[in-house]
Amino acid sequence: MNFIETIHANFARGDAPALTEMLATQARPLSWRALGSLVAQARAELREKGVKPGDRVALIAANGQRWVAADLAILMEGAIAVPLYNRQSAHELVAMLKDCEPSLVVGEAGLEAELRALWSEIPWAELASLFGAKALDEKPCPRAASDIVTLVYTSGTSGVAKGVMLSCANVDFMLARTRDALRRVLDLPEMSHRLFHYLPFCFAGSRMVLWTSLLRGGELHLSTDLQALAAEMGAAEPHYFLNVPALLERIRKGVEEKLQARPRAIQMLYRRGTALYAKSLRAKLSLPEQVLLKAAETLVFRQIAKRLGPQLRCLICGSAPLMEETQQWFHMLGIPVYQVYGLTETTAIITLDEPGQARVGYVGKVIAGCEARIDAQGELQVRGPNVFAGYFRRPEESEAVLGKEGWFRTGDQAEMDEAGHLKILGRVNHILVPTSGHNVAPEPIEETLRTRIPGAEHVVVFGHARPYLVALITGNVERSQAQAQIDAYNQELPHYRRIRAFTLSPQGLNAEQGLLTANQKLRRKAIAAHYAAQIDALYRENAGAKPNPALTSPQRPSEGGLPA
Repeated sequence: MNFIETIHANFARGDAPALTEMLATQARPLSWRALGSLVAQARAELREKGVKPGDRVALIAANGQRWVAADLAILMEGAIAVPLYNRQSAHELVAMLKDCEPSLVVGEAGLEAELRALWSEIPWAELASLFGAKALDEKPCPRAASDIVTLVYTSGTSGVAKGVMLSCANVDFMLARTRDALRRVLDLPEMSHRLFHYLPFCFAGSRMVLWTSLLRGGELHLSTDLQALAAEMGAAEPHYFLNVPALLERIRKGVEEKLQARPRAIQMLYRRGTALYAKSLRAKLSLPEQVLLKAAETLVFRQIAKRLGPQLRCLICGSAPLMEETQQWFHMLGIPVYQVYGLTETTAIITLDEPGQARVGYVGKVIAGCEARIDAQGELQVRGPNVFAGYFRRPEESEAVLGKEGWFRTGDQAEMDEAGHLKILGRVNHILVPTSGHNVAPEPIEETLRTRIPGAEHVVVFGHARPYLVALITGNVERSQAQAQIDAYNQELPHYRRIRAFTLSPQGLNAEQGLLTANQKLRRKAIAAHYAAQIDALYRENAGAKPNPALTSPQRPSEGGLPA
């Protein structure tokens, strides 16, 4: 059976909980029987509205039980599900809708008028209207392995969003891998797995998490309010959940801020224990050091871990590189962070960390059944059953990234160690080339400064075709603290990667402004345009400053024609 047929068969689990919506500390469970009933209602309504196998049906709504039921109903009717982010701008949503030409758009209340103002002929149906008295309880429509089951739009960090076509075979392959991986990392019976999830289901990774949970028959707890995320997570008491680096780094900073209110002895034990843990990773501790570290683990680290989640077995992190010190910090608490790496085009996942094999700063090994290679320019390429069928109605662009032999060009710079662990260095198309001629990946600089500067939410580095690098720092940041951290970090960097000037913005970046993608990645072109005046001012204000001799000294060209 394919994944759609297996999920349908799981409706027979009856009154066992399938999905639980978290409303702050209140839980609203939905049984398998009730989920099956909602799906049957939605299927009847979809068919009533003329949806046929092979049609594209867009779904634009916040996460919830009805979102899941609608998604499953679309799949079981043999249609192609097109999940879109409900918080994207109306212009972006309409552009994607016109691109995929859905036979029906299912959306939440309040969104229709905004979209119709830009596209009056939109074939609209409110999400709530799918669930009525009629029900269609049939087996799912048959699917061939090559049939497209979902069309997921890329985040559009560097251009127009493209529809990624994922086949039934793509999804079946990936779900088998994620299911096996969870068995290994959790070491629990599948039926007992408790998952907490807060990321929008419109992302490929979120869909894999959702469908894997429904395949396993465990219990999925859905967050309904990001403002109440901590309370909902605490009430759910999950065994694991999927994260983006920003949240994990926020958790670490939040814990360390709260520790400042604890007795001085606890603070000292935390600081000393943290230093000893870091030392233990590279050298053997003396007996007194071992005793002190053990005390820190018992009196501080374990207590922090319990507050984060009494049943938490591990965390899974993807979407962007995680700071090494943040991953190490969670490992210190006894909560391993397993990194995954992938793109929408690879059905979300290319690599997975394995228990006992995770290497801090790396994103794991390539999953079984897939191949990876790094070309002469350092770009990662992958091939396997998880690689997508192509971009919707974009044959030239599909061929450009897939080639004749099916090697997908990820656009990511990477390196691989002797054991096969991959490290992602940054995006190929984000490389900055200042007038010195050096190639500079901005991501490592940005992530380091964001972690080191107190209160920093985002750091964005600029400097392409400019004489030096500058930075935008958002959040509640004091200039003196930012300057101190930048000065200290500059000492660790070669001259061409140093930050010469920066500007502060108390207003953070967000998706509603069009400055972040739906999964919180930087939209660099949009950010550069939005802050163009401030960035230009930095270069004007520093034009008369005494130059750094290292920046103006002649450079010896490398064999490729650029400075070494």
